[in-house]
Amino acid sequence: MPAVALALLTGCAAPRNSVTQIGVIDALLAGAYDGQTKCGTLLREGDTGLGTFDRLDGEMILLDGQLYQVRADGKVCSPTPETTTPFAVVTQFRPALSCELNGGITFREFQKRMDALLPNTNVVCAFRLTGTFRQMKTRSVPAQSKPYVPLLEATRHQSVFELGSCRGTVVGFRMPDFVKGINVPGYHAHFLTADRQAGGHVLEFTLEEGTLELAICSQIDLRLPTDGDSLKGIDFSRDRRMELDKAEK
Repeated sequence: MPAVALALLTGCAAPRNSVTQIGVIDALLAGAYDGQTKCGTLLREGDTGLGTFDRLDGEMILLDGQLYQVRADGKVCSPTPETTTPFAVVTQFRPALSCELNGGITFREFQKRMDALLPNTNVVCAFRLTGTFRQMKTRSVPAQSKPYVPLLEATRHQSVFELGSCRGTVVGFRMPDFVKGINVPGYHAHFLTADRQAGGHVLEFTLEEGTLELAICSQIDLRLPTDGDSLKGIDFSRDRRMELDKAEK
């Protein structure tokens, strides 16, 4: 059976973590891919997080204060401070809990185990999972051209990467159901290998062994576009949960 060891991090019993979010997920689902916030600005708001880039050009991983872009060709690059994003979620990561995991845990099993560690599933939680993976499956989406298609259609042309056995870090957020329309309810995670040569949006994995760090966040700072026309014409009354589920998985 997989083993779990749990410990409070010294001096972090009650951290005040906050999340800064650029854009809303339903706008991204509808095809609002134009970047609104510069990466240089994003780096001042957090050292850990995920998102995408202008025109949906690849997957964003923010790890240890360094920003990475996993493009659809699988290459990892460092975007310039002037590169923009239409959607990103970042935090100054100050974990309160550390958990050792081992024994061959799938992504689905990982979610159940992490849920059991939370005080309840109606909290906002940032997490990092660093370890060795038997198997890691990720994706990235190519840059889009106008007129933009909805996200679900864009992901039909995604690149899928079977990374095999590797070591690296999963960065993610576990959001409660009440964020629907604004963020991704449940788990949203991106991955970067230890050598910074591969990664992407997490689809599946099997964890051999690793360290899970959790941070409960009590504040969300939502940044909406300053351009009044950027969200024009989007029907936010539409229920996009099925679209989101298919696009994420």
